[in-house]
Amino acid sequence: MNTLQNHIILFDDECPMCQVYTKAFVKTGMLPEKGRTSYQQIPESICPLVDRQRAANEIAMMNTENGEVTYGIESLFKVIGNALPVFRPLFAFKPFIYMMTKLYAFISYNRKVIIPAAILPNTIQPTFKIAYRMAYLLFTWLATAYILTAYAHLLTGYVPIGGEYREYFICGGQMVFQGIIIFFYKRAKLWDYLGNMMTISFAGSILLIPVLLASHFIDLHPVIYILYFLFVAGLMFLEHIRRSKLLKLGWLLSITWAIYRLIILGLIFYI
Repeated sequence: MNTLQNHIILFDDECPMCQVYTKAFVKTGMLPEKGRTSYQQIPESICPLVDRQRAANEIAMMNTENGEVTYGIESLFKVIGNALPVFRPLFAFKPFIYMMTKLYAFISYNRKVIIPAAILPNTIQPTFKIAYRMAYLLFTWLATAYILTAYAHLLTGYVPIGGEYREYFICGGQMVFQGIIIFFYKRAKLWDYLGNMMTISFAGSILLIPVLLASHFIDLHPVIYILYFLFVAGLMFLEHIRRSKLLKLGWLLSITWAIYRLIILGLIFYI
């Protein structure tokens, strides 16, 4: 595997995802041992050459020989394309570049709500782009509701199936319910909270997938599916508490999150 010499990639030290994949570049030999550093600790010698705000939005990489700086998907293509030349034609294919640029932006501008971390004081943060946040909320809402709709069929006999779009209304309703509360409680954190909340919902639905797949091969009693669902819901609640602490929101949103779930459960059984 070819190593991209004389380059430094500048990752976000507050982003666990960024730390993982840039460290993987070094460990696999795609980048040299000193080929990564955080943009928060960028050396003064290359500071004037890098747009710090853009580096916060899109991962930057600098050629230490000529000072050329690339950002975002172009930086990743340069590393991977050098290590694995077979992919270079694909990385030069304009429709692929366009799609991957959009996908990269979708993940990058939502990375703080996908995997949150404590924000250090006086550091440059990614620019907030409402279009990408709304796209993320829409994606997680539809994906979560789709999986929950499929899982609901495993609970037949114990939990009413309901209408075809019940789970879509439940998931969407929670965004509205919690959105209204945080709008009046701490409006400045509205979009960050909703992004984190929907990440929790999406992650919970992903945990249901192995059981959904297993149900096609193993016929388990519906009670097992109910107990597993409750276990996942418990993990989601604990994660909601953890993320609320990171956002410094206290207990209110976790309490109302649980209240909404209990109200919906009551409506499912008694209406």
